[in-house]
Amino acid sequence: MSTEILVNLGQQETRVALVEGGAAQEIYVQRASRHGVVGNIYKGLVKRVLPGMQAAFVDIGLERTAFLHVADMLHAVPGGAPLPAVERLLHEGQEVLAQVLKDPLGTKGARLTTLLSIPSRYLVLMPFEKHVGVSAKIEDESERTRLKAILESLVPELAPDWGVIARTAAEGADAEALRQDLLFLTRLWGAVSLKVGAAVPGQLVHCDLPLSMRILRDLLGTAVERIRIDSAEEARRVQQFAQIFVPHAVARIEAYCGPAPIFDLYGVEDELNRALDRKVELKSGGHLVIDQTEAMTTIDVNTGAFTGHRNLEETIVKTNLEAAGAIARQLRLRNLGGIIIIDFIDMKSDDHRAQVLRTLEKEVARDPARTRIYPFSELGLVQMTRKRTRESLGHILCETCTSCGGRGCVKTVETVCHEIAREVQRAARLYDPKSFRVLAAPNVIARLQEEQSGGLAELEASLKRPIKLQPEAYYHQETFDVVPV
Repeated sequence: MSTEILVNLGQQETRVALVEGGAAQEIYVQRASRHGVVGNIYKGLVKRVLPGMQAAFVDIGLERTAFLHVADMLHAVPGGAPLPAVERLLHEGQEVLAQVLKDPLGTKGARLTTLLSIPSRYLVLMPFEKHVGVSAKIEDESERTRLKAILESLVPELAPDWGVIARTAAEGADAEALRQDLLFLTRLWGAVSLKVGAAVPGQLVHCDLPLSMRILRDLLGTAVERIRIDSAEEARRVQQFAQIFVPHAVARIEAYCGPAPIFDLYGVEDELNRALDRKVELKSGGHLVIDQTEAMTTIDVNTGAFTGHRNLEETIVKTNLEAAGAIARQLRLRNLGGIIIIDFIDMKSDDHRAQVLRTLEKEVARDPARTRIYPFSELGLVQMTRKRTRESLGHILCETCTSCGGRGCVKTVETVCHEIAREVQRAARLYDPKSFRVLAAPNVIARLQEEQSGGLAELEASLKRPIKLQPEAYYHQETFDVVPV
């Protein structure tokens, strides 16, 4: 399966798409006005300690104070012992050096840790702990042993007081490449340490790479055939960066000069727009309905127009199997995280349930984010979790609808007409006017003049006052004014 990375550079926005087999699998968006802060290191100031939550709120210079839990300050608690009281570790007014684990989301501030880690291409440096390890995603035992042996020979010489972990990208890397990577990390941490000494609380002391370069570190694997960037200048900068840190990838980086926008390749732009819709069509005729809330994401599977060729059970199983693959892809594409509840179509057979669950597990296994899937519940629901570190596409690209206020629906014209009638009656009792003027959206006024004309005439007769109707083109459907005259 061919894999490409497409980079679209705008004046104030950078977008990256990971394309596998001709279809977008992951999309990243970074805006000048709204940078993600995951990985950034700040000198923070403890503003409030919360003993009941075993946590503290820390000012790191962002709009909202960040959240630091005791568990994110300790490497490990031996023997399952309880966590120490937060008051023993933190107090108000204390300065702390902390790194962002999760971006601010909704009304929640950023999540912090004091267990700092700085990644490079092959390694992760942990300046506050002594540990040499290898990523669990490298499963080959001989390769794990080889990498650990190399690191155990390099660390005492170059980073004797720090911890180092080999990333997944280190698989197959030779000793010299790992040595150069570790040298870079030690130099980088030295520069960060100097900044920390001169920094004031709330100041950023280390910022992650820009998105166009971060992809070389996080997304570039041996399966990626090429990286296309629609800016010749940025392509040169990324090539220069790669020459130092990932020299084997330089030949795969190229400037895109095609006539069509780069995100029109493979239909990425259309896929991005569809990723903001609630409804996802399946090839069989069924569909998914995806609803994201602050607490969780729910996914409902429906057969839709698909009726199958044999019987209902066959239709249900086929739709659920197709849905399992589509769900795994949508989770990556939309970057949905946290708790996810999937309502597959009810199946009578335990074998069919097991088949659908296996398919979901197989499809999700390709997702680099850590996931956990639980068996079908008694209500026939599948619960799963997906690690969330950055905001979803929906949160980055969309905002709450100003018309419905996030309800996802608006009052019907008929409902608004009844509300207007009640408001007229209320105004008649309060002000005793000679007449009324009703200002409302054109479709509401049309309803009052046509279908509701009989009721309006009865209201005028009962109040013994005329009601004049005035359409306002800029009024929203739910907005109206009753003016006593």
